[in-house]
Amino acid sequence: MKKRFLTFVCAIACVLGLTACGEGKAVSTFQETKTQTVVNYAPAVVELLYTQLCDEKVLKVEDFTQEELEYVCEAVPVYVGGNPRPFKVDGYALQKAIGSFQSGMKDIGGVQKLGKVETQVKGKQIIARVEVIGNTRNAIAELIFSNDMFLRLKSAALNPTKTVGEMMEKAALNTLIGMGTVFLVLILISLLISCFAIIPKIQEAAKKRQEEKKNRQTTSSGIDNAVAQIQEREEKDAVAYEDTQDLELVAVIAAAIAAYEGATSTDGFVVRSIRKRA
Repeated sequence: MKKRFLTFVCAIACVLGLTACGEGKAVSTFQETKTQTVVNYAPAVVELLYTQLCDEKVLKVEDFTQEELEYVCEAVPVYVGGNPRPFKVDGYALQKAIGSFQSGMKDIGGVQKLGKVETQVKGKQIIARVEVIGNTRNAIAELIFSNDMFLRLKSAALNPTKTVGEMMEKAALNTLIGMGTVFLVLILISLLISCFAIIPKIQEAAKKRQEEKKNRQTTSSGIDNAVAQIQEREEKDAVAYEDTQDLELVAVIAAAIAAYEGATSTDGFVVRSIRKRA
């Protein structure tokens, strides 16, 4: 019994929870009034932008500061349902809006009529999207108003819509660029991987060159040592030969003196020095 009761309570709680999740935040009457005003106000603002404010003969934006533009626009009434309404706008937003509308008008080739209006409330902003039927293509005029009693224009842009062919072309181009980038990266990675097999060979060749250089240096050092030893040996042999020649010369001189003196032996002779006469 208790289990059935708990099951019933849980089911009721789930139903109530789902019901609460499905309910949105209640919209006040004042908010509904502002939203409906934007629905009627936005097409008039779009018409004012492309007929008067974007015409350089009527208004040259570069001749005014942002503050001056705001004062000038407040003097231009916007008729909503036949009733004039002051056009409150941010000066910087108007400068950007005029540039966007001038560029968009060239793409759509002029305006035939304005279509349906869609609105969306986002916190302190009310976003209005107005369909613009053009001569060559259509566009969407996006207007952002302040969510208050003044409905001040904070931003505006004219965005030409693209055909299915243009969207497909752009999608194909993006796909081609993406695939091309991927293939280029894969090629670079494969080249880097192939370099891993070459690097050891380069290191081995460099090591072999270093060993050959070291061997040449060792061989050159050995040859230098051998040459030095040969030169030293030759110098010693030359000194020994000179000494031998001197002794032979002394013996000859001693024998000659002994013969001159009539002596039978050279034991008593001592040669002090030998001088060569010129």
